[in-house]
Amino acid sequence: MHCQEIRDATTVSNFSLENAENKVREIFIFHQQHIRKEPLSMRKRKITASILAFSLSAGLAACGTNSQSVPNKETSAPAETTVAETAAVAADSNVVEESSKNTTEKLSAKTTSSLNATTSDDKAAIEDALNLAKNTEVTWSYDSESDSWTMSITSAVANPELPDYQGVSVNVPGAYIKGIDTDGDGKEDVTKDNYSDAVNGTLVIDYDAEITNENGQTYTAATAPVVINTGAAGYSAQENKKASSGNAQYGYINVACGNRGKQSTATDADGNEYYTGDAPLCLVDQKNAIRYVKYNILLGNLPGNVDYFVSTGGSGGGAHAAMVAATSNNSNYYDYEIEAGAVGVYVNEDGSYSTVVSINGKETAISDGVWGCVAYSAITSLQEADMAMAFEYYLDKDYDFNTAFQKQLAEYLSAEYMDYINDQNLTVDESAVGFDINGDGDTDDIVDLTIEYDEDKYADTNGYGGTYLNFYLCEFHQNLEWYLGNIDYAEDWTWFNADGTAMTDEEVAAMTTEDKAQAFLEGRYTKSSAGGMGGPDGAGGPGGMGGPGGMAGGPGGNAGGPGGMAGGPDGNAGGPTDMNGAPGDMGGAPAENAGAPADQAKEGDDTVTSGMGSEVGTPDAGTTQSASSKTDSSNYSTYDEMVEAYAADIASIQAGDKYGNNIVDLYDPIKAIGAETTEAPTWTRILMGAAEGDMSMFASLNLQIAWLNNGTDANIEWQWDGGHVPSEIFGSSLALYIDEMYGEYVDGAAKITKARAEKQTTNGTSEEASGKDISDWASYKDGVASFTLADAVSYRTSGASKATPGFDVIDYGQETYEFGDSENDSRHFDKYLLKVLEENEDTLKELFNKAD
Repeated sequence: MHCQEIRDATTVSNFSLENAENKVREIFIFHQQHIRKEPLSMRKRKITASILAFSLSAGLAACGTNSQSVPNKETSAPAETTVAETAAVAADSNVVEESSKNTTEKLSAKTTSSLNATTSDDKAAIEDALNLAKNTEVTWSYDSESDSWTMSITSAVANPELPDYQGVSVNVPGAYIKGIDTDGDGKEDVTKDNYSDAVNGTLVIDYDAEITNENGQTYTAATAPVVINTGAAGYSAQENKKASSGNAQYGYINVACGNRGKQSTATDADGNEYYTGDAPLCLVDQKNAIRYVKYNILLGNLPGNVDYFVSTGGSGGGAHAAMVAATSNNSNYYDYEIEAGAVGVYVNEDGSYSTVVSINGKETAISDGVWGCVAYSAITSLQEADMAMAFEYYLDKDYDFNTAFQKQLAEYLSAEYMDYINDQNLTVDESAVGFDINGDGDTDDIVDLTIEYDEDKYADTNGYGGTYLNFYLCEFHQNLEWYLGNIDYAEDWTWFNADGTAMTDEEVAAMTTEDKAQAFLEGRYTKSSAGGMGGPDGAGGPGGMGGPGGMAGGPGGNAGGPGGMAGGPDGNAGGPTDMNGAPGDMGGAPAENAGAPADQAKEGDDTVTSGMGSEVGTPDAGTTQSASSKTDSSNYSTYDEMVEAYAADIASIQAGDKYGNNIVDLYDPIKAIGAETTEAPTWTRILMGAAEGDMSMFASLNLQIAWLNNGTDANIEWQWDGGHVPSEIFGSSLALYIDEMYGEYVDGAAKITKARAEKQTTNGTSEEASGKDISDWASYKDGVASFTLADAVSYRTSGASKATPGFDVIDYGQETYEFGDSENDSRHFDKYLLKVLEENEDTLKELFNKAD
């Protein structure tokens, strides 16, 4: 592997706009004039490179030129544009078709609805009901500490099924607001200076005001990004809550929305209770909130820019943040939105869809899409999760599976995952990611990403290797390099000499970056317990880095879990008390409220649980199988009974829901990326704890590949010492990344870089080192990290906190409930697992529920 030796400092997230457009146009013209004359076998790679580059540049240009319009202060806010429209620039459809080698089955665009046509009266009623200026129930409250106004919760749709879970609230920086108009004359009657209590009325927006935030980016009421916080922890329901004020200091509009979720229930007209909130309703509720806010921005009722929506969340919320971005404006979700009474999506008389609203007498397009996404520990895609997790653990020859059945199943699922990936015909442009993946000494190639099996060649990873795993290893190298290259940002750590004595303040002040990097590798440190910066809610982060528990384990060992995330993602109190401070999925998504570092992070706590309890349970019980369980199934007494249940559930899902859709497919972002009608986000970022046990790293890798091949600037970060829903660390933050992307892709915006580190000059106060010595397998020299694939996967599995392989693949696990129906809160859904269970029945049946 040569990825670490020749990696260029430029990554796709640092793509420069200044010279990209001209260069890409040259490439495209060259393609038109020359490449098409070559044989098809020689054209494919060149065509792929030119189209990928051109579509990315087109997206940059579109964002830069369409998003700076300032609304007429007396009429409305800026008209919406869509990033995905720029894909049409590559007009040669035959070339585009030839360039795409990825054969992942995409969502077939739904072009007609089975619902009744939306009458003009119905459309007018929906738009009237969701027009904030006509809502006499909504109030605004002012907070002087954050200098921001917060809208009370209101329904995001005209026909809510569960009103307490389908609402929306918005927080607005005070600089953009002159005050509240209470009598309808267009002038402010209540201002921050005479405010005393929550008041009904409309915002009087100051479009001339500017906010220049601490990162150096400047926004106005017409250009401000809008951050939509996706709750859905563990794919559960999120009750409506007020938007937090944590993002006001950065000039952003902040949005909180509720959503239906797994195990939600409602009562019909006859008083019968039924389950609701199944896929895709949780996601749909978030899409509907986006439509509501965009509609009111277009009307001039809210500040913000409809072209710069950013989705963010953690764990199940991170999954939905990624899915919102991956499914932007995909028509397969329209029927569910229409059923709820969302604004800006209707059925025409011929059954086709309309996605326009009336703004001051003009029809204006509206979308449920986003411009960017920052997802923390995104638990998606579930469709490939079992295979991917099993494969990742099986690569570790020393991993101690709980049972012989699990180990054998992991072996079979690994082979299935290899076939799955190879069937996708995945590719990646080395120059886009900065890696020499194929080891030929340059980064000039479009590389086919494949997994291969050779027992002798790849003996240290149970026979698996190939370019797909080279790419995986390169990402791990890069992320350790980032960590050690930014270690000067660490504050209040205690550093120790080789003999275990704490360094003097003078010795710490004299440490170079390389000195600290080596001390880290040797475990000669104890981290500060201070919280990280700017987590999913933009203020404070999800709980601090949690003390010296760190990344115990390392290659060859299963001791220790993710440790450092003991606080939990809830920004107020570190998660429910019965979770031992762990950041489990059921412990809440990133907090919408204070967003401050968690109070209850436990220094030295190595035990991070799944957050769902330690016993195997039924779907209604809401528990999941622990990583230490020795029972393959508590729900099924025989193998045949289990397989029969799987087959029946999967058949019922594949038969389609009331709209004829396979709801598992609707929750597979890979199928939506690049599908017809899907709008591509301009940029995405997924941050995972590098040794968390809640999701395979391959999931984020696959999302990155899909987005890169569809022109999106896609970045993944596997935080070297992070657990599930890791905090931002070392000077990074949600706000910094948004501001960097704004500077990268918007004409006239400031180019933002992270502030220089203030090097530590005073040593911490811990009495002994608590870091893990990993220097026997990981090295770092001249900014380059080095370790093997076997090392990387052993590091990964040391953080296991859930049953393996996969998401409790035998019993119902927490990530399967969203695939229920009106009568069942859960159904088995994994067709790949069923295939393995059926094809290997003879072997697996003998091992099932057998004691060691």
